[in-house]
Amino acid sequence: MLTFNYSYRIYPDAAQEQRLIEWMEICRRAYNYALGEIKDWCNSRKCLIDRCSLEKEYIIPADAKFPGEVQQLNNLPKAKKEFPKLKEVPSQVLQQAIKQLHRAWDYFKSRGFGFPRFKKVGQFKSLLFPQFKENPVTDLHIKLPKLGAIPINLHRPIPSGFTVKQVRIIRKADRWYASINIQCTVSVPDPKPHGHPIGVDIGLEKFLATSDGVVIKPPNFFKKLQSKLKLLQRRRKRKQKRSKNYEKQRLKVARLHHHIDNIRKDFHFKQAHALCDAGDMVFMEDLDYRVSAKGMLGKQMLDAGFGQFRTITQYVCWKRGKFFAVVDARGTSQECPECKGEVKKDLSVRVHDCPHCGYKTDRDVASGQVIRNRGIEQISTAGLAGKETACAADLPGVGENQNQSRQVAQPRKGVTRKSSK
Repeated sequence: MLTFNYSYRIYPDAAQEQRLIEWMEICRRAYNYALGEIKDWCNSRKCLIDRCSLEKEYIIPADAKFPGEVQQLNNLPKAKKEFPKLKEVPSQVLQQAIKQLHRAWDYFKSRGFGFPRFKKVGQFKSLLFPQFKENPVTDLHIKLPKLGAIPINLHRPIPSGFTVKQVRIIRKADRWYASINIQCTVSVPDPKPHGHPIGVDIGLEKFLATSDGVVIKPPNFFKKLQSKLKLLQRRRKRKQKRSKNYEKQRLKVARLHHHIDNIRKDFHFKQAHALCDAGDMVFMEDLDYRVSAKGMLGKQMLDAGFGQFRTITQYVCWKRGKFFAVVDARGTSQECPECKGEVKKDLSVRVHDCPHCGYKTDRDVASGQVIRNRGIEQISTAGLAGKETACAADLPGVGENQNQSRQVAQPRKGVTRKSSK
């Protein structure tokens, strides 16, 4: 099964926009009510065994079941009789708000932290239409239940053979988007290693440096627009909250944030396609950039968006039939790509000059070449391990333990550790 999400800009009229905003507010209240039931049930189980607090939580019987997803979904028809406002929202859209809550609850239980929170006014910004009898998308409009036809900018057509499974309407600032989920019953194999390899080293001084010597300066989109954002936020702070002037100024701030996000993502896609044009195999470091974003250079790290860039590069490589892999990031800037000797240098040293073999080049380019070499070694080691395993399985009398011993030559997994660059 092949699944894509295509995002399009839609243009609802004033009546449709007002109805979408009202639906989001109703779904937000239903979400908060269902979350309140879960929190009350949990709080009632925290009290002492012989008494309950009358001030902090409700008294719920001990045999009361946990308000699960099925129970809360079955309570929606009863709630519509007491609150007729719920009937305005399509039933499946309202059900998806409850399902969204329980997905967050299951995620909280699996990792042990991140209890779901109540959503404030304006924090519920999407509606999911999970099912359609026929294709709702035409060349000019998208048809949604209880809304009718909404103009859409279909800048790229939906590929033939794909069917529309669900549509999510998203509000960003004062703009509306439709994220259309399409599926096709086809199996696409992952790209195999082939062709010219490229190692990519990314950092703050240079956004990326490849093993071929290509260097891209950091765009610093947020830094360039930070003074304008600071001015807009200062003006918003001086307005009275929930007033018309406050909402106008809040929209200006949201538009600027949305603009920064768009130009950053566009830059990432262009650089990912440029990497695919330059080579057939792309290797990057296996780093957890969330850790680096919490340090003293957190603003610069978030402005560059390295995690998003790696994800986009992996997607573009898969889409264009290029091989993508991550390698171990330890010591990529402290190793010589020619002789593999250790060359220690501080962050202030921006030139790689190997005292062992005399190889001299830019520090980041040398790191890219080390990443490329590690990627090639990783592929060759994985290929040799696969061949040895296949040969051992064909030999008579080779036990299970011997097969396992031959698989020790698997490539090392990347670590999520910040490299010393």
